[in-house]
Amino acid sequence: MPVKNRFAELLPEITAWRHDLHQNPEILFETHRTSRIVADKLRDFGCDEVVEGIGRTGVVGVIKGKTDSGKVIGLRADMDALPIHEQTGLDYSSRTPNAMHACGHDGHTSMLLGAAKYLSETRNFDGTVVLIFQPAEEGGGGGKEMCDDGMMDRWNIQEVYGMHNWPGRPIGSFSIRSGTFFAATDQFDITLEGRGGHAAKPHEVVDTCVMTAQFVTALQTIVSRNADPVDQIVVSVTSLESSSKAFNVIPQRVQVKGTVRTMSDAMRDLAEQRIRDISAGICATFGGSADVTYHRSYPTMVNHDEQTAFAAEVATAVSGGCDEAPLVMGGEDFAFMLEERPGAYILVGNGDTSPVHHPEYDFTDEAIPAGCSWWAEIVERRMPAA
Repeated sequence: MPVKNRFAELLPEITAWRHDLHQNPEILFETHRTSRIVADKLRDFGCDEVVEGIGRTGVVGVIKGKTDSGKVIGLRADMDALPIHEQTGLDYSSRTPNAMHACGHDGHTSMLLGAAKYLSETRNFDGTVVLIFQPAEEGGGGGKEMCDDGMMDRWNIQEVYGMHNWPGRPIGSFSIRSGTFFAATDQFDITLEGRGGHAAKPHEVVDTCVMTAQFVTALQTIVSRNADPVDQIVVSVTSLESSSKAFNVIPQRVQVKGTVRTMSDAMRDLAEQRIRDISAGICATFGGSADVTYHRSYPTMVNHDEQTAFAAEVATAVSGGCDEAPLVMGGEDFAFMLEERPGAYILVGNGDTSPVHHPEYDFTDEAIPAGCSWWAEIVERRMPAA
């Protein structure tokens, strides 16, 4: 694989960074240690500017090339972990109970740090690179927070590129797609209210358990009977919790939580309206009521055509090819950055590992040279030295 020789040399050092981050995972915006380490390393590398506290705990580093064409490219890595108890058995396993890097953000951060060290040493480009280390990708919307803090305008970022590891793909291989790529992600939290009572006297109650069973089943008709079959949509109930845990009590209320994934605004609108209609209708049928909270989270992530073609060209130069990626019903808050600036998001192979968000997942260190090389080539090819 024609990765840059410097990254092969740096692999043991970058791997050590990654293992340290893996042992000390931090969730959402609580990336205080991680952010401090990132900022300290960027300063040690000789970055021209390092700013902390963007988007609460985000870090931005700036590296200027040998000459300045006025072009500015942003490179983004996420830093946060997940509230999962690790079960890998690795000697560098998480030291924090119920927190682990189960999505590989430790790898993303380390790869971008490796690219930062190389770019600070060589500066073989004409323009400026802005390194974006983002907290709270896993549900917190840290990308939006950094954008809302004025990051794009403050550093005049003109294009932005992101990367994610992908289990199941050969290590260090790449895939990408233009246009709609990752789904919009919404959450619903619905309380079904009935009239609780003794389980032996069902005629005296409004049974929230029966009501909930009908409601959960009816939700699936959004996909099977309301959505156009050629459109992508997922409606999943993920949590049921009643107000009573007793075996002989019909509870007063049941809380239903779940998620909706869609690829278009029209389907997003349809899903929300049908959830509200179905909850009201089912509850009215049984004599109960529903309190619906529907939260729109990450928008659909859309890669820009020109930048996607360029990202694939760079990936091909690094690894010898770049495949067409499938649509992904997972969410990604890099979507907020792509709404503000043209850019692209690519997948790098993590090998035959457990899937992301699994307690036995681990980022594959052998993918580091390919990822670092892709970051560096994005800068050097997009802003070639004068």
